[in-house]
Amino acid sequence: MPNASTRPKRGRRNRRTPREDPARNELVSRSLESAQQCLFNQDYGTAFVHYLLVLNLAPVLKDFAKESFRFTLFKWADELDSLGRIQDLFDCYEQALELFPTDEVIINSMGEHLFRMGFRDEAAGHFHKALKLKPDFPEAKENFYRVANWLVERWHFLMLNDRRRNQKYQQAIQKAVDSGCSTVLDIGTGTGILSMCAKKAGAAEVTACELSKTMYELACEVVTANGMNGRIKILHMKSLEMEVPKDIARRVSLVVTETVDAGLFGEGIIESLIHAWNHLLLPPQSAQDPSRPPSQSGRVIPAGATVFGMAVQCLEVRRHHRLCVSEVGGLVMAAAGELHSPVSCGSEDDSTEPYTTERLSRLPGGYTPLTKPFKALDIDFNNVQELEGLCSREVSRLHLPVTGEGLLDALAVWFQLHLDQESSLSTGPEEDTCWEQAIYPVQTLHNFPLRAGDELIVEISCRDAYLRLCSVAVARDGREFRLDDCLDPERPRNSPGPSGGPKPSPNAEAELCSALACLGTDRSPSNGLRDYTMLECAEMALLNNQPYHDSFRMAMAKLISNLKGARSARGQGLEVTPVADPAVGPMDPGPDPFYVLDVSEGFSVLSLMAAGQGQVKAYSSVEKPHHQAVLRRLARANGIPEEALEFWLNQVEDEQSVLQRPSREKLWSAIILDCVETCGLVRQKLMEKATLARCLLEDGGQVFPERIVLYGMLVESDTLLQESAVQGREPTLGFNIAPFINQFTVPVHVFLDLSTLQCRHLSDSVELFVLDLMNTNANYTDRDVKVQASASGRVTAVPFWYQIHLDEEISVSTFSRESHWKQAAVVLHQPLVVRRGDWVQLTVTLRKSSISVAARVEKEAEPTGTPRLMDSTS
Repeated sequence: MPNASTRPKRGRRNRRTPREDPARNELVSRSLESAQQCLFNQDYGTAFVHYLLVLNLAPVLKDFAKESFRFTLFKWADELDSLGRIQDLFDCYEQALELFPTDEVIINSMGEHLFRMGFRDEAAGHFHKALKLKPDFPEAKENFYRVANWLVERWHFLMLNDRRRNQKYQQAIQKAVDSGCSTVLDIGTGTGILSMCAKKAGAAEVTACELSKTMYELACEVVTANGMNGRIKILHMKSLEMEVPKDIARRVSLVVTETVDAGLFGEGIIESLIHAWNHLLLPPQSAQDPSRPPSQSGRVIPAGATVFGMAVQCLEVRRHHRLCVSEVGGLVMAAAGELHSPVSCGSEDDSTEPYTTERLSRLPGGYTPLTKPFKALDIDFNNVQELEGLCSREVSRLHLPVTGEGLLDALAVWFQLHLDQESSLSTGPEEDTCWEQAIYPVQTLHNFPLRAGDELIVEISCRDAYLRLCSVAVARDGREFRLDDCLDPERPRNSPGPSGGPKPSPNAEAELCSALACLGTDRSPSNGLRDYTMLECAEMALLNNQPYHDSFRMAMAKLISNLKGARSARGQGLEVTPVADPAVGPMDPGPDPFYVLDVSEGFSVLSLMAAGQGQVKAYSSVEKPHHQAVLRRLARANGIPEEALEFWLNQVEDEQSVLQRPSREKLWSAIILDCVETCGLVRQKLMEKATLARCLLEDGGQVFPERIVLYGMLVESDTLLQESAVQGREPTLGFNIAPFINQFTVPVHVFLDLSTLQCRHLSDSVELFVLDLMNTNANYTDRDVKVQASASGRVTAVPFWYQIHLDEEISVSTFSRESHWKQAAVVLHQPLVVRRGDWVQLTVTLRKSSISVAARVEKEAEPTGTPRLMDSTS
């Protein structure tokens, strides 16, 4: 390393121009030529090495070669990623950043690789750095917003805005410190608010630990801003790794924590407290030694919890966790076997979770209690023996009287958190709280209607330190029916049940085919476990969305019929044949079929529905082998020839190259794109995919959907404000936290249920934007829309949803009761005050799948502005 302290010699006024080195120049010239030739030959690895040599030897060429170098880097990185050469990939990015340390595009791209590989903290740092270098860089902005939802989950904002919760914790900590607890450990400190409460209460020593790098750095900033730097020690580590005296000088007298999730134990509080009692806390207050002062005893806030539950009927839960229909888009589903979500309390499979979370009060369609609330568990966090024995407790059985009639869909669970002997917090469904409830869905092959007078038998255990509640049986009229292997004895298998149970298929012949196919399907393995296929919750909801599949079936039938007519008109000797009726059975695809490609994300039956039209060769992008097996079973059961369905990703070398010709001589008749994410956002790179898809279509071919129309409205919603940012110092007990955590505010909220969102509508719905996937020239990046306020209030957000047009006549909405999609909303940076009759101008922008909305009030109506056309890169 050069000696940085050496002074330059005096008297040398001008450096001589370095002499040209012909050999070096020749090497640079040849390497640059070789790099360009390797690019032409798609040998990206060799091209990258040549560019490194050129730019290290001749930095003056950086501006000239930057674009080609970036392109080479990104292509080579994709190859390395596909080969699993992860270390080589990051070495290439490090070399690139040595040459271009302030190149926001390279920094952002490295962040994308980091995020895909699970390094979220590091990815966020790269996206944030790219935005600092170029604040209007849309790709980095979109990436940062996406990763911010991972790093600082939305419940942080709700929790910090929950003044009642914060006050109760503050009061419990104040009482403990006043009683003599002078040394405090805050486990999972988050923003540091509980540590600051302890210090403000007068604790002599306060230590906090935080595992998340992002939250650790945030806590350090917050503590410093509140004048407590040096008075609170913050450690970036798990509490399980802490030791005395290495990390803290001595055992503490008080542990404060809120490392609990909706299911109470899901964030590892049991393991953390067992370790704390054994290694970090003073011994608990003992009945044998009541004279020991609190300063020499250990205690925990919260002191304990009581868990409650209730059996419920809820169609929204049901359709996200098990198949509710017997037919999907003309396909009889019996041969699919048992399909359900990966949320299962009774499964031994490590890939399943015992529960999911929902806010019951905001579920579309609501819920119906089938039992009264029952107590499931009591736990004392100040009793280490009880904590250590939790996982080895015997499974307990509760017999719950059924009080209401309906289908058993789930057990809803919440808890009361006892901060001390006098104060507690409830996470119940009727409480105005930041908490959701834990949902234990019932995973049975058939619906089981309960009725008043039945007894529901529930088993409760804590295997692996997870609270597990499982509905196992129903007692009726002296008989016991296990839910995993029996039907309601009073209802035939396919008869309709209450609130959306399965209905009999009108297609008797297909039912027979399906039943015959099932005879060859082994669903009773010798090990006694149920044979089932897991789909993600969103995939289950999609499969249960009958209007969407019926609409697609009609649109595909029209397209194939039109293409058959066009072929006949061109005199190719093909007769015009009517669309095959799936009930009769589709035709063999034949020697000159129509090619259909479905590139939907995840599990999709659309390719199978296309193959059912007859004279169609359909390609599915379903990748998982067990999902492919389900589609093959469905094809056999529904009379679809084996050669009519193929799996496209089994044939392409690179998943990035999925959009290509079916063969050298053929083009696609239809390409099905997955346009809208379940969360309510347009999929990334949708328009780029649509542009490429159009180039691969035969004459008369079509991209599905052909058009997407974005609708929205003006609303006033304090809920969205509470979920988007900390609202000043008042809810956080006067501590200055908002400016720091609000750095992770994202302007677009996703996974909303607009039908149950607490809000006031301040306008009618209005068309905001149109994306035309079949006509490039019709698209634009910005549009001005005038909306008239129908009521006075504060516009805080613009919720939006989509009308997805499969063709000119057939469309589906993402804002319908059956929709598997959620809605999203743009939350305005500052609320906009409007009076009834005011006109509000919305400037809607869509760049790289990222939607933004700017709003201002106009006193008089003006015609809607002209859309600004998309540039070629959009």
